[in-house]
Amino acid sequence: MKKKAAIITYGCQMNVNESAKIKRILQDMGYDITEDVSESDAVFLNTCTVREGAATQIYGKLGELKHIKEKRGMIIGVTGCFAQEQGEELAKKVKAIDIVMGNQNIGKIPQAIEKIESGDFKYVIYVGDEDELPPRLDADFDSKKTSYSTITYGCNNFCTYCIVPYVRGRERSVPMDQLLDEIKGFVEKGSKEIILLGQNVNSYGKDFENKDNFAKLLEEICKIEGEFIVRFMSPHPRDFTDELIEVIAKNDKIARSMHLPIQAGSSRVLGLMNRGYKKEEYIALAEKIKRSIPGSSITTDVIVGFPGETEEDFLDTIDVAKRVKFENAYMFMYSPRKGTKAAEMDGQIDQKTKKERLHRLIEVQNAISKEQSVSYIGSIQRVLAEGPSRKNPDVMCARTSTNKVVLFKGDPELEGEFINLKITDANTWTLYGDIVE
Repeated sequence: MKKKAAIITYGCQMNVNESAKIKRILQDMGYDITEDVSESDAVFLNTCTVREGAATQIYGKLGELKHIKEKRGMIIGVTGCFAQEQGEELAKKVKAIDIVMGNQNIGKIPQAIEKIESGDFKYVIYVGDEDELPPRLDADFDSKKTSYSTITYGCNNFCTYCIVPYVRGRERSVPMDQLLDEIKGFVEKGSKEIILLGQNVNSYGKDFENKDNFAKLLEEICKIEGEFIVRFMSPHPRDFTDELIEVIAKNDKIARSMHLPIQAGSSRVLGLMNRGYKKEEYIALAEKIKRSIPGSSITTDVIVGFPGETEEDFLDTIDVAKRVKFENAYMFMYSPRKGTKAAEMDGQIDQKTKKERLHRLIEVQNAISKEQSVSYIGSIQRVLAEGPSRKNPDVMCARTSTNKVVLFKGDPELEGEFINLKITDANTWTLYGDIVE
């Protein structure tokens, strides 16, 4: 009987991408992939450490796996940022763990499993090489139409609330020729959506001596033959250059959805966060993007209740939301992260105030998002059909260039095809449309 393995993923799209590579490695080793951990011979937790609460979730799952391991035996591996941060201490703390492996080391999974199966090792730890480029590993993604390409690893920004630079290392860019070969292969296999990943994608190439940069990479990708759309996440406002805006504006293959994390609307708080821009600079950039790239949308990330945030600072965030009119915003309460400068700052905000501010921001943003959605009614949108809706399999789901979800009635055979839809109705988050020629 073939062995079975399960992969549990926490966190960002980079982790989703790395989990796809882990899946391929395990399949090449002869494992069948399953979602049922109770019947697995090996389970890998691909972890996140951005928020303090992530640890509680991970330890809870490890406790569940420990009981299964005691009953039937299994190899338990922990990969990702939490593993990179904790290292050998994690294996010492949770005795059931066999493998602790950092972000750079997933290519060593076969060696790690071989060592554990030999019985000569209590546990195996691979958390080094965090400042080197990991090998390019093949992957099979869950979607037939979407492929992911990590173009940078690590981060040099050192925002005061973020642990990522400490666990993913300094910023390293993948050589452009490698990326173009990889993406060309995705398109030849039928991918219609290419998503470029990095902690700060638009700083791509800053570590190169040649003039390769993110704008040039996008331009070269658009020269690849085939019908596809390019998305990227997440750019940093500070590195969103005029050259980049110009390249996006003139290439229809690049999505008109710009995820531009602001994090806070107050220039004073942005300084405390070490974000590298001020409120008015961000607003000017957003206005330039909308002016230069007609039909584009802007989404964002916002943290409320950062240490020292006053009511006046918070109202600056509300003001930015109203002026920029984000199509969507991912809004969070500040959570102290051990090992970051912000966790040691004076002026920590109490939980009640953070919750109250978050509720007020959500209320404002929801009204803006509804207004933005309604503005699509009557327009014709070129969309990529994603397949049947998860909530209603009788209805098809698609996504616009601006990353809006559209529901429509159509043949499931349309999955993975570009079609035109006339938008007939909208609610806060979803559009509704009919197929048009």
